Amino acid sequence: MNCSIFDIIGPRMIGPSSSHTAGAVRIGQIANKLVNGRVKRAKITLFGSFSETGRGHGTDMAIVAGVLGMDPDEGGIRYSKLTAHQQGIDVSIDFSKEEAAHPNTASVYVQGDDGQEYTYIGTSIGGGRIEITSINDMDVGFTCEYPTLIVFHKDRPGIITRVTAALAERKINIAFMKVFRSQKSQGACMVIETDSNISEEVLKAIENDVDGITEVCSI
Repeated sequence: MNCSIFDIIGPRMIGPSSSHTAGAVRIGQIANKLVNGRVKRAKITLFGSFSETGRGHGTDMAIVAGVLGMDPDEGGIRYSKLTAHQQGIDVSIDFSKEEAAHPNTASVYVQGDDGQEYTYIGTSIGGGRIEITSINDMDVGFTCEYPTLIVFHKDRPGIITRVTAALAERKINIAFMKVFRSQKSQGACMVIETDSNISEEVLKAIENDVDGITEVCSI
């Protein structure tokens, strides 16, 4: 079995648990990145172990810290709820008793100050690592360990080729790529993990130049 030093010693973090603290922060960070750091409102629902022991482990504070853009090793995590209030960000947290497929699961709704909205489900899988399993009601699967481009589009020929060509023209190398869809010839979601960050200019070029795309964002 291959493993890294990160798998052995875990991440640098504040808090008692890599799953409940570092993983929770990183789930929250997705919200911050989806709206380019301009969070206006967030609604967080914790499930399973996150819900049952979340207060004791500080999971609620950790995920709010991530929504604010903090990292797992920042001392301000414990004050994240107060910080959100001071910044005028409306954050609510629900501790659900519903069962989830994974014990360390959170559902996050985020709204940016421009009105853009996203809802996603994330799980903390150990060692501070996470997996996103759903975004905007589309079942997906990615880990956010690479810069990630997410493209919502119509399920029809040519769109994938156009998007990958746009990346190739800008010397952006694709590390991994998956395509998910709801039904044949209906909505689809392209998740592309790359070796370099994706600029706002690239996002706008893809959204404006490729017919059939409904939404583009990057993490």
